[in-house]
Parts: sequence; C-alpha cells; structure tokens
Amino acid sequence: MENLKLSCIGSGNMGFALMRGINKADIVFADTDTEKAQKTAAALGASVINSNAEAAEKSDFIFLAVKPQVLQAVLEEIAPVIKKRLAAANSPVLVSMAAGWSIEKIQTVVSQNVPVARIMPNTPALISKGMIALAISPEVSSEKTTALKTMLQGAGEVDLVDEKFFNAITGLSGSGPAFAYLFIEALADGGVLAGLPRDKALRYAAQTVWGSASMVLETGKHPGELKDMVASPGGTTISGIAALEAGGFRSSIIEAVKAAWKRAGELC
Repeated sequence: MENLKLSCIGSGNMGFALMRGINKADIVFADTDTEKAQKTAAALGASVINSNAEAAEKSDFIFLAVKPQVLQAVLEEIAPVIKKRLAAANSPVLVSMAAGWSIEKIQTVVSQNVPVARIMPNTPALISKGMIALAISPEVSSEKTTALKTMLQGAGEVDLVDEKFFNAITGLSGSGPAFAYLFIEALADGGVLAGLPRDKALRYAAQTVWGSASMVLETGKHPGELKDMVASPGGTTISGIAALEAGGFRSSIIEAVKAAWKRAGELC
C-alpha cells in the first residue's frame, strides 16, 4: 500500500517515535496542545490539523496516541466520522496504544465493525529499538495488517500476538524499560561506590546491560546458561549473585512486572 495517509491524535513521545519510524506516508497530527503538535510535526516534516474529527476524515490509519483516561472522549468525538466512512465502505483502521482499552471496548464506543488494531510499544521506539506488540480485530484486512506491520518496523521489532496477552506485555515490555533504567542506575552507583568516576560508571553499566541483552537475543542461549558462563567457582561474580539473591533481586523484579500487569488490568 503506497501513498498512505496517517493521522496521529496526540503528539507526545510515543506518537512522535512511531511516526518518525514510518516512511512513505502523508502524516498529520492533531492535539489539544497545538504548540506541541506543531513542534512535533515540524520535526518530522508533517502537518497539523485543527480537530480530531478532521483527523479521522481521510486517513487510512488513525493512531490514537493519547492516555487511557482521554481515549473515551477522543473516540466519541471521531465516532460520527468513522460511522459515515464505514457506511461508505471506506473505513480507516484505528490503531490504539492506550493501556487497558481492549479492541472490544473501542468498538463498543465507535462501532462494532470498525477495524481496530492495538499496539503496545515501549520507549526505545524513540531510537528505533522498540518492542511493539500488535493485535488486530477480524475487520482488519490482511493487506492492511501487512502495511501496519511494515510501518511499525521503523520503530523496532513487531510481534503479532493474541490480545489476551496485552496486559502481561504492558507489565513486562511497556513498563520494563523503567525497571531496566533503575538497574543501570544502580549498577553505575555500585561502580561509583567502588571508586569509578560517575561518567565512566554509567558508560560501563549501560554498555554491559546492552551487550548482555544482545547476547541473549543473538546466541539464543538461556540467560541462566549465560550467567553460569560468567560465574566461576569462588569468584567475584558468584559472590555478587549471592548478594543479589540475599536482597531478593529476582523476586523484586517479578513483583514489579506483576504490579504493572495488575494495574494494566485495572485500567480496563
């Protein structure tokens, strides 16, 4: 599908990241914060339109890049336009990234047969290193599904999944970067405690985490196996691992994902 027309309702970090990764498309932004929308659009060579309803009139895909608590009002605003387009057999695909809003819930507000895709990206999409879960309703054609996947790949890896996994993915991948940043910060603090300058400690910590993640993805080895490759008997690494276990490191991470997963379910 060439010469696609895209609307992005909302011009925050995630909307910006996804639109930046999409090529060969005519993109417009709509946002109640006009100044922010103009800055975002200018950075991408896109344009700004005056209302959400106008954003829904001609686009092939309408990205809903707003917070969950705002989505209801946005859907109600664009619903009349979407229903007219459905009647004319020219419906766009609604692409929502709002946590907690199921495809069924979106269709209940707009129309039962509107094509809907849900995505759950994460912030590394800002540097085209994101992990993006994608679920689609039966109304989304295979052609449009392929087009959407191709577009999103500009922001990272795209995985087509069953929607029932979305709350778990939100807790793990959507919230996960914040947990990873805390670990990197703590790792760097440990380096500072051991005598490293702050800038070097942070550089070593970040590169260590990046390289370790790459090892998991590129070797296909289980993290436990890779961990054992580093932890020699009576050595420094196993001593550090023992300290982490004493502090409940793994259980704390599991509980963090569990708490985020639980909260995602509460937003429904």
